[in-house]
Amino acid sequence: MVRAMGIVLTAGLVITSVAVQKNVVSADAVTGTSKYIAFGADLNAKEKAAVLDGFGITESDLSDYKTIEITNKDEHDYLGDYMSDSVIGTRALSSVMVVKADENSGVNVSTKHITYCTSGMYCNALVTAGLSDAKVTVVGPFDISGTSALVGAMKAYSVMTGEEISEKTMDTATDELVTTAEVAKNVGDKQKVTELVAAAKKAVFEDQLSSETDIRDAIEQAANELSIDLSDDDVEKLTNMMMKVSNEDIDPDTIAKQASDIYNKLKEKGIDLANVDTKGLGEKIGDFFGNIFTAIANFFSGLFG
Repeated sequence: MVRAMGIVLTAGLVITSVAVQKNVVSADAVTGTSKYIAFGADLNAKEKAAVLDGFGITESDLSDYKTIEITNKDEHDYLGDYMSDSVIGTRALSSVMVVKADENSGVNVSTKHITYCTSGMYCNALVTAGLSDAKVTVVGPFDISGTSALVGAMKAYSVMTGEEISEKTMDTATDELVTTAEVAKNVGDKQKVTELVAAAKKAVFEDQLSSETDIRDAIEQAANELSIDLSDDDVEKLTNMMMKVSNEDIDPDTIAKQASDIYNKLKEKGIDLANVDTKGLGEKIGDFFGNIFTAIANFFSGLFG
């Protein structure tokens, strides 16, 4: 169990509809098209109909959308380093709709028939990938894990904007989604772990944390404030993942500005916010006892001075 002492969470809560921005090309600036769908390439006719129903559109509506397909090979290429082949499976089924949203509206994610990943998990990872001002809907033809849907969302957004998302960034975002989902499964609370990742990410970019120790401290402190008991293995996974995220070109000013809107929601929940304390636990313990000895010295000085 990991517990930090006397710390306060500095972060944003990522919920089903969450907005975070980054300076990128607007969604239809290049292609003139504002609606995209990435279909799982292995959907049969019945499954595709179920996905379209999940999107709230019909086959005849597809003429208004630019469509692409995500293959099972794509899934294995991007997820293979983080999940076993048996978990990824042999059929590409996850499908994603990406629609241009109003400027400064942020990334908003909703899901249907997705059991493993939450909307917040997708949003965290998509922001890392550089998405901005987009409404994202992730749908399965029936209940599926949905981990591979991130690949479709990134590829659809890349085609939409005309800006390529680098292989490095796609790998980092994928790592973030899978790691968050794995830790959430271990902890047994998807929402809290999603909030923890948002907390750590905000601390990394707003406080410009770069060392492994500081990032680990931020994760442990967020876990403490959110009353999450992390195993040493989970802390290690989150730290390694967030180290990769810290190397991405994410605008800290933009994150801080957007997170300020979320602060109000946290305050409504009674969560006090302050700057992340990145002192190591041993240093905090030293400060604690140092303060005690100072208080004792002052007490006797007052008696005999």
